[in-house]
Amino acid sequence: MFLEERRKSILQYLDEHERGYVNYFAAHFNVTKETIRSDLNTLAEMGLVQRCYGGAIISRRSLLAELISETGDSFEVLLQPIYHRKSPSDERQKGKFMQGKVCVFGSFNVDIVAKVERFPRGGESLMALGSSLGPGGKGANQATAASKAGAQVHFVAKVGKDQFSNLAADHLTRSAIHSYTLYQSESEPTGNAIIYVSQENGENMIAIYSGANKTITHNEIQAIIPELSSSDVLLVQLENNFDATHSIIKIAHELGKRVILNPAPYSAEIIPSIPFVDVITPNETEASLLSGIDINDLDTAKEAALRIAELGARKVLITMGSRGALLLDNRQFSHIRAFPAVTVDTTGAGDAFNGALAASLAAGNSLVQATTWASAFASLAVELEGASNMPDFEQANARLRTLRTQEK
Repeated sequence: MFLEERRKSILQYLDEHERGYVNYFAAHFNVTKETIRSDLNTLAEMGLVQRCYGGAIISRRSLLAELISETGDSFEVLLQPIYHRKSPSDERQKGKFMQGKVCVFGSFNVDIVAKVERFPRGGESLMALGSSLGPGGKGANQATAASKAGAQVHFVAKVGKDQFSNLAADHLTRSAIHSYTLYQSESEPTGNAIIYVSQENGENMIAIYSGANKTITHNEIQAIIPELSSSDVLLVQLENNFDATHSIIKIAHELGKRVILNPAPYSAEIIPSIPFVDVITPNETEASLLSGIDINDLDTAKEAALRIAELGARKVLITMGSRGALLLDNRQFSHIRAFPAVTVDTTGAGDAFNGALAASLAAGNSLVQATTWASAFASLAVELEGASNMPDFEQANARLRTLRTQEK
């Protein structure tokens, strides 16, 4: 069998079964494992498959099926990257969802969540009311939020070569995220987070081990420049290695893309990157650490925002939970109040806000409009259980309309 015929057969198998393994393909086609690995790597470079430990997973399975049905046996057309194509539903949904493309560079973690009546004291053991294991990480959560908020999203992350790498690929393939680049580390496991969620008030405590998230290389950053070039907004957080984060921020800045930095979890190492950022979105704790000012009300938040602006930030947006959000733009302050919500779990509130903000800005809305819409979106997120569980575009619009009706 010729090389092109073999690769076409591999794609057709993956389209039908979604996942395939090197051992199976080598035996099926009577070739070496090295030959199959080369085939899968080539298909991955074209954006048609995602490499996983021992094999590959189809990229955007429904789109590939559509492509095969449209092009028949034309192998050359079949191997065009499909993540740049629009599905038929894109045109049907035009006007229903926001337009614009967001590139999210960030973390993928496995979240291990324990529900507790209250947070344990030092040295105390508590019986959990329940526990779960699932996908998380600020990057993945924000990419999901931006996608659910209506943007076309390309997500970039890195996992280990362990049992959780399949969880990552399966989650991203089945998610609303349009496309993704998932690298694998040879030395570190997939990142993970231990999360306590208090049933008293929905607040959370989180301990994170970054693992593979901290091993992004220069070459891996360079490889995603085409995706970055076609995006309107870059959204980053601080769960990856800082040299990679700083590098992609500078590249996006040089390309003239709007850069949103969510400085969480806080580290002073990000300060040299701030002059290349368009919007920085700390919460009260992060803003206090950045500015050296203890925030306890709106006035101290304004002082902190001015101090952060002195670090080179063009626009400062401090999220303040139930007190809303404070925006500093061109030395002018705007206070966007919080939307009423019945709090269940605040774990993903910041990620929901940042993802929705990026989606709205990518669609061409003003920063005040985007902040208001993101606040409505985040108010819905805290009513849902789980950091990766996000509302959608229509739900956020409905909440926005409800509040406006009540104000009249």
